[in-house]
Amino acid sequence: MKNLPEGINVPIFIVQHMPKGFTASFAQRMDAVSPVKVTEAYDGMPVEGGKAYVAPGDYHMTVKNRRIQLSQADKIHGVRPAVDHLFSSAAESYGSRLIGVVLTGMGKDGTEGLKKIKTNGGYTFAQDKESSLVFGMPGNAIQNKVIDEVVNLEELTDALNQVLGGRK
Repeated sequence: MKNLPEGINVPIFIVQHMPKGFTASFAQRMDAVSPVKVTEAYDGMPVEGGKAYVAPGDYHMTVKNRRIQLSQADKIHGVRPAVDHLFSSAAESYGSRLIGVVLTGMGKDGTEGLKKIKTNGGYTFAQDKESSLVFGMPGNAIQNKVIDEVVNLEELTDALNQVLGGRK
């Protein structure tokens, strides 16, 4: 987040597998080092370019009609919030203008949502094994062939900027 370009004008959605009570301080820490405003999302929150939205702990976050929707629907892959919920809704809302990124993490959350992003013409990234602390989520997505580009965490911002530059 800290290496994103100043003036980036796309919304950024973040799902971190964290319990309730931890995501607000996570958003504050991210906000302190990011060129975009990072905030914990709330239900009905309008989506704006140049801002990042963190799913609150114990709530799935989806996007519809340029608004955040939160729910406590059943856990997916044993987690809530789940990346799959977010990616699936964002794929429907943003279509080919969406970029999905899956980073280090346990389990297989994110793979089904990445598949929907690809189906709708979006672009997908996964963190490489070498820079991942836990390769479960990116590894599962790579194994299921729903990733366009595998990148080292240190190279992710440059790779994102290249793709964003071609999608204006």
